[in-house]
Amino acid sequence: MPSDVCYLTATEAIQRFKAKTLSPLELLDAIIARAGSVDPKIHAFTYTFFDRAREQARAAERRYHRGENVRPLEGIPTAIKDFHALAGEITTYGSAIFADKRSDYSVPTVERLLAAGAIVHARTRTPEFAHCGTCHSPLWGVTHNPWNLEFSPGGSSGGASSALATGMTVLAEGTDAGGSVRIPASASGVFGYKPPFGRLPLDRDHAFEMMLSYGPLTRSVADAALMQNLMAGPHLQDINSLPKIEIPERLDPIRGWKVAFSMDLGYFEIDPEVRQQTHEARRIFENLGCCVDEVDVGWNSGVLDAWETYFEALCAGLLGEALPRWQYEMDPFLVGVIKRGLGHSAVRSYRTYAVRGEMWRSLGPILEDYKVMICPTLGVPSVAAAHDNGNPGFTINGKNVQAHLGWALTYPFNLLNQLPVASVPNGFAASGVPIGLQIIGRPFDDVSVFQAAAAFEAARPWQGRHPDI
Repeated sequence: MPSDVCYLTATEAIQRFKAKTLSPLELLDAIIARAGSVDPKIHAFTYTFFDRAREQARAAERRYHRGENVRPLEGIPTAIKDFHALAGEITTYGSAIFADKRSDYSVPTVERLLAAGAIVHARTRTPEFAHCGTCHSPLWGVTHNPWNLEFSPGGSSGGASSALATGMTVLAEGTDAGGSVRIPASASGVFGYKPPFGRLPLDRDHAFEMMLSYGPLTRSVADAALMQNLMAGPHLQDINSLPKIEIPERLDPIRGWKVAFSMDLGYFEIDPEVRQQTHEARRIFENLGCCVDEVDVGWNSGVLDAWETYFEALCAGLLGEALPRWQYEMDPFLVGVIKRGLGHSAVRSYRTYAVRGEMWRSLGPILEDYKVMICPTLGVPSVAAAHDNGNPGFTINGKNVQAHLGWALTYPFNLLNQLPVASVPNGFAASGVPIGLQIIGRPFDDVSVFQAAAAFEAARPWQGRHPDI
């Protein structure tokens, strides 16, 4: 089976299954063969379930042959992040703490993908407890960017993005509390979507966590819409889960839209190559018939302080009790995050809400006037594969930048998590590493973000180029 079969989108594969020009088992076998040759180089997977997946693929073939009970994702290989509980399987969260512990339930989004016929053939790597924008952990080692092995594929869903970029899965998914879907989408050259808070249900272990969203990672906008429609909707595990908004299969053109443009959100350092590609994206939106205006978002580094404060308190609340037993087997940077969080007062943590209010007072009027806003996903194409998140000497344009997430223009939209945000591929750097563009929508307006992303994808298609690995 030719290797390009591995790069079929889910929508393309389903069409071929129905036409009987490709079988689910043929697709799965091609993907397994691809993983055998590629994963030893990039280390995207933790556990694989290839034998069981083949049995499920044969069952899917029979369903297509009979034309009965064919579900929306019947026979589609799907990789699940090793941060998301999968009933009966070990979920390590990238940590030695959970190295041998099997989950007794599946998170709602995974539950729904399985019910839709997806075949889980692999789990994807994440940094320990998904704490950063890269993908290395003491338990699983370093995951590499398939476009250039010296760089990170992004994180925390870095195993997912690198598996997609190399044809080792058709679909993948992730979580996003500071950019963990969008950062790897950008660095690995795939599409990632952070839905607005509540659109996809959270799980019982992260109840009421307002900065966190589950989201799809795919090779096409249409595949993400398909996943989003299947995963969305109220669920008993999450009281905050919202009614589903259906993403239409056909999305209208965006001619005549007003689009806001910000290069740096007011305070980020932006690498020259990222800046160049972002200007090119602006021209593409103008060529699509949009009126694109540069806007002053007016934010400053206090936004980063607010996110760090909230995130440190979050980690301390979830993991603080583990430190006495496990701190010497954990990622040292994560241990520092937890310790700082244990030192935060309730007053300091609560003041992050004031910052969120100030952010919205600035951005809200802009989104009132403009349908969407665009900006870079990352200030650099990527960082080193084994990037030190505590590196005090990390710089962009010769200026010192906070190494943890000071290079990711993603986390502000977790503080304003009611906003839907996508990252679309937007060209390449000289290093070969992809560059991403964020599309930010109005509160809970998923459809407009998908419209803009689909229009951009059509104008600047990204699916024909794959890493040479």
